Amino acid sequence: MPELPEVETTLRGIEPYVNGKVLSKVVVRNASLRWPIPTSALIRLEGQRVVKAERRAKYIILYTDLAAILLHLGMSGSLRVLDAGTEPGKHDHLDLEFEQLEPQNKGSASKKIIRLNDPRRFGCCLYIDLPIESHSLLASLGPEPLSDGFNGEVLFERSRGRKQAVKNFIMDGKTVVGVGNIYASESLFQAGIRPTMAAGRVSKVRYQTLAATIKAVLSKAINAGGTSLNDFTQTDGKPGYFKQELQVYGRAGEACNKCADTIQSKVIGQRSTFFCRQCQSF
Repeated sequence: MPELPEVETTLRGIEPYVNGKVLSKVVVRNASLRWPIPTSALIRLEGQRVVKAERRAKYIILYTDLAAILLHLGMSGSLRVLDAGTEPGKHDHLDLEFEQLEPQNKGSASKKIIRLNDPRRFGCCLYIDLPIESHSLLASLGPEPLSDGFNGEVLFERSRGRKQAVKNFIMDGKTVVGVGNIYASESLFQAGIRPTMAAGRVSKVRYQTLAATIKAVLSKAINAGGTSLNDFTQTDGKPGYFKQELQVYGRAGEACNKCADTIQSKVIGQRSTFFCRQCQSF
């Protein structure tokens, strides 16, 4: 599943083609995604200009003066920037067409499409009224991990009395958004915290280290264009390169790069978790 760095990479890829641009056409080929695409509502946004594009958790949000479009990539979805008129493929369910002003051509306009491809159809494209903060998908989300509102103090306070594994705790979107399975394993390794440890037993000092590590790991992954494990590629079709930096995820049975002990794998909360017994002793 695309995680925060992959979604942020996608946003940065499409932003030049949507921000400040007019949505000229909406084409829905298959409305049966995780939630039905509200085709008629989206068509009402034709002619509207996108005034801002941003990421919230793993959602991409395109704001107009009338309403917003909320996009999610689901398990295997992707967004591509293509020339208008490009023939669709089997799993190309949605096109958002935008007018592109071409100053070098004396103000003539071309058109680009943002195409949603989603083989498993767990993604979504929804119409959301303004303001968006009260929407059910967004109202209970925790702080953004790269924001000033996320730090070790927040983790420590929210963890008191919690018996769940610390890995599940930091993957809970009500605790902090966007820390998925890959980056939770990597961050806990870098912070030296055993993923099975009860969240309520982790000290404030350790949480301060963990919060800083989460920020560093996510930032590095974004700069590398995300992690290509199965389906993820960037908006230009190129893969992300953070996979080359993974220290524990997907490396069960291999030697730890720090201590040479064998990387372990354990299922926690129905997700495969990877860690080093020696380096993660707390």
